[in-house]
Amino acid sequence: MRKTARFAAVAMAAALTLSACGSDDGADEGTDNGDAPAATSDVKVGMAYDVGGRGDQSFNDSAAAGLDQAVEEFGMEAQESEAEDGEAESAREERLRTFADAGYDPIIAVGFAYAASIAKVSEEYPDVNFAIIDDSSVEADNVASLVFAEEQGSFLVGAAAALKTETDQIGFVGGVETPLIQKFEAGYVAGAEAVNPDIEVDVTYLTQVPDFSGFADPAKGKTAAQGMFDNGADIVYHAAGGSGGGVFEAASESDNLAIGVDSDQYNTADPSVQDVILTSMLKNVNVAVYEYLSDVEAGDVPSGVTTYDLAVDGVGYSTSGGFVDDIVDQLDEFKQQIIDGEITVPTAP
Repeated sequence: MRKTARFAAVAMAAALTLSACGSDDGADEGTDNGDAPAATSDVKVGMAYDVGGRGDQSFNDSAAAGLDQAVEEFGMEAQESEAEDGEAESAREERLRTFADAGYDPIIAVGFAYAASIAKVSEEYPDVNFAIIDDSSVEADNVASLVFAEEQGSFLVGAAAALKTETDQIGFVGGVETPLIQKFEAGYVAGAEAVNPDIEVDVTYLTQVPDFSGFADPAKGKTAAQGMFDNGADIVYHAAGGSGGGVFEAASESDNLAIGVDSDQYNTADPSVQDVILTSMLKNVNVAVYEYLSDVEAGDVPSGVTTYDLAVDGVGYSTSGGFVDDIVDQLDEFKQQIIDGEITVPTAP
């Protein structure tokens, strides 16, 4: 009774916006063609998205894709909740507690902004399993940290930008200036300079901590990118979540190019800007989420840090649209040098 009452009270207070992505259809419904019944699972997954949530065409959507795959394959039940721009730390904590009180286990927090909340709430619920994406600061037996070598993938798209620029000037737009997003910047600059040591790289961040709106403000992203294009850059890479849509708009309107992030944004962005997306830095959050949930389903719940890098295709670059087909050999050579340890990519500017 306590769990039900608490869940309802918090929902009524608008602290959460939860939506189901599992199916309530009975598993014993047969089909006329003899198909096997749909898979069922006892696992109930709580997914706490960062600002922008499902539909951001980037980081959160990639996590959602991994969840959807697990729900479809294993028949898991899932609930989702999204962080609001500017919300207090207590709201993130309560989001996680609400999932735990409602019986969701595991609970996946999408984004480093949940680090403090995961540290606190995981201690309060030692029998509930948690996973956090993009943070490795929480050391607990019931917490799995799923992290990525963003600098390595960013190195490759930086090299691509340097190989494709016609002005020897490129740009980087970060959503919020944090150590995580600085990894994208550092790798991008290093990759560009590996091709052309004299290249000019403009860098800007849309907001500073604790203002995380930089991940969900397309207008601000457009203004920042347009300023770079006006100043002579002809390719801009964004690591700005939902704000990246504005970067694509600026590139389209100024007849320049942009580089996407996290997912293959050539396939997810508005078709009107598809032709300006040179490539995307692939950060396979979907793979991390799916593999984590696969282990949970198998009864082998992960904990500790798991790193997804170039060696395991945790990061990479996209070729959709064919815009980098002529430089794939050069990019793949850089990739192998990184994997072999011949190139060490910096993680800070």
